[in-house]
Amino acid sequence: MIYKEMPLSWKRTFITLWVGCFITGLGFSMTMPFMPLFMESIGSFSRTELNFYSGFAFSATFLAQAIVSPYWGNLADRKGRKLMCLRASGVMTFTILFTGMANSVWMIIGLRFLQGAFSGYVNNATAFMAGEAPEGHSGAVISQMMTASVTGNLIGPMVGGAIAGVLGYRAPFYIVGCLMALVFLLTLTTQEHFTPISAKEMKPMKEIFAGLSNRKLIYTMFITTLLVQSSLMSISPIISLLVKQLMHNQGNVSFVSGVVAAMPGFGTLLVAARLGTKMDEVGPLKILLVGLSLAFVFFIPMYFAHTPMLLGFWRFLLGMASAAMLPAVQTVLTKSVPHEAFGRIFSWNQSFQAAGGMFGPMLGSAIASVFSYQSVFLFTASFVLFDLFLVLAFRKEA
Repeated sequence: MIYKEMPLSWKRTFITLWVGCFITGLGFSMTMPFMPLFMESIGSFSRTELNFYSGFAFSATFLAQAIVSPYWGNLADRKGRKLMCLRASGVMTFTILFTGMANSVWMIIGLRFLQGAFSGYVNNATAFMAGEAPEGHSGAVISQMMTASVTGNLIGPMVGGAIAGVLGYRAPFYIVGCLMALVFLLTLTTQEHFTPISAKEMKPMKEIFAGLSNRKLIYTMFITTLLVQSSLMSISPIISLLVKQLMHNQGNVSFVSGVVAAMPGFGTLLVAARLGTKMDEVGPLKILLVGLSLAFVFFIPMYFAHTPMLLGFWRFLLGMASAAMLPAVQTVLTKSVPHEAFGRIFSWNQSFQAAGGMFGPMLGSAIASVFSYQSVFLFTASFVLFDLFLVLAFRKEA
């Protein structure tokens, strides 16, 4: 194993950032499943109002992230990734703690917008370790870092739901805030070997895009990231309300919501490594097309699911399909852009991903208000189908 051959300082940095990514994923997902229930507990809202506020709270984080990601990507290329990790974990500490103290939905929405504007710990920690990895081993290191955040996202909803069910909805926010303070302190101890790049030496984005021979494919990948993320996030703000409806408001809704929310993570974790190997063998575009096709198929039965168990089962399968989508997009971008443009191209892709995280919840909340919670799955299935045809149309440019 590569880790046995590396010096002790490298191992400490790797373990520290791995733990940081795990806690960040854990903390972000711990509070997601019951956010609408938390809002419901601090005010009196109609179903339409609750759907709107829930969707707005989810989208606020991603709206801010979509706006500022290119700026942070540019700054990271000039100042280093460690500073970006400290910025993200430090701000997240306070925004999450104050969210737990919120007494109005607008305070929650404002804090989540601020959190999104300063987010990016996982992406920067992954880039940090990729830069520190020895030649020929960056793929293995990046894979391990991605496993940390996926594992945290997987466990988070169940842990958060269990804590909320026992101690109330505010307790998980206080716990996550303390954990993020720990991440900040741990990150402070890491060592980064970074060579700054002056602003004058960086090519403008217009010049970079003008030099790409396969611009249409790059744009298609950006749109794919947007549509896939929108589809995956569309049910997020109302999943606890859907589970509550399916359970007829009986039993521990917070915990069951957490389990249902976590099921895609189980599916992704099960097949991610195997799909990564297969992607190198047959090419990322083929894997992407398979993932989109399966996601479309798995969304349809969710509309007919009448128990949380059935909904969780189909979300588990959707997680397996999602492992073949966004990673494939990132691999296509890696192989399609020059090395010196990686940072900013990926920051633009991150902006599209954040935009999907913004539009998906808002659209899902609107659809649920007009039709039903289950109708969201039919609309998102149509997005995936459209994207499938779009990728088919432009894959020849690969």
